[in-house]
Amino acid sequence: MAGRKIKVGSRDSKLAVAQSQLVMAQIAKAHPELELELITMKTTGDLILDKRLDKIGGKGLFVKELDKALMEGTIDISVHSLKDLPMEIPAELPLVAFSKRENPLDVLVYPKDVSEPDRTLPLGTSSLRRELQVREVYPEWAVESIRGNLQTRLSKLDSGQYGAILLAHAGISRLGLEERISRVFTADEIIPPAGQGIIAVQGRAGEDYTFLEGVNDREAEICAKAERAFVTWLDGGCSSPIGAFAEISGEDILIRGLYYREETETCHRGRIAGKTAQAEQLAVELAKQLKDGK
Repeated sequence: MAGRKIKVGSRDSKLAVAQSQLVMAQIAKAHPELELELITMKTTGDLILDKRLDKIGGKGLFVKELDKALMEGTIDISVHSLKDLPMEIPAELPLVAFSKRENPLDVLVYPKDVSEPDRTLPLGTSSLRRELQVREVYPEWAVESIRGNLQTRLSKLDSGQYGAILLAHAGISRLGLEERISRVFTADEIIPPAGQGIIAVQGRAGEDYTFLEGVNDREAEICAKAERAFVTWLDGGCSSPIGAFAEISGEDILIRGLYYREETETCHRGRIAGKTAQAEQLAVELAKQLKDGK
């Protein structure tokens, strides 16, 4: 592979770039002979900030431009937060690696230098999944939508527009902002979205991606595929109010699931345990149970 140049595509947000640089560092460590170039771009999802994602077409809006660049050969791989990827992945653009998982839980963040939030101000979240669950934790706190990348949301919070906001622990950690975390929700309080905390690398079918062997984490891959199988069976895009979280211990796996029944406006939670070898089948079984109201 000596002399080969790998063009890495990323959204241009600070977090997306940080995640891409993590992947590039892993590639460089395993294959110092490769030349790596980062190519950033702004996506449609980054430009529309006044509406909740499920109202404007879902999180696929964050990948359209990167998918196009991959197909045209402008980039060789693209790097994404797995939770931002649609459930339907084009066969010609497969997911070729899954990073070791960062903390997958959701967190509560107060304004800077505030120890107690002003609950007369809204609690901000960009996700209906988070909104439905956090209303159970804080039933008296008004919840409002907040859009923008992580820096933009923190800026809106610190300027006094919100009493607190919900974010992913992984994003905060990857930008070195752990001191902003005021509360970490357990997976039983707020079930994360499928893939949260995992960085996914997407490529082109038929290409040689053996240079990504040092990036891929087998446990993260098993969890990612199980969680996405749960959501896919329920016919939910990654903007749907559906959550799935798998944890592995040795050869055993525990999968938590959240399903929102729109006709009754109720959330259904459940869990299932078994062997990692049957992870995806277990996820589908849990999805069926929740869909049937069991």
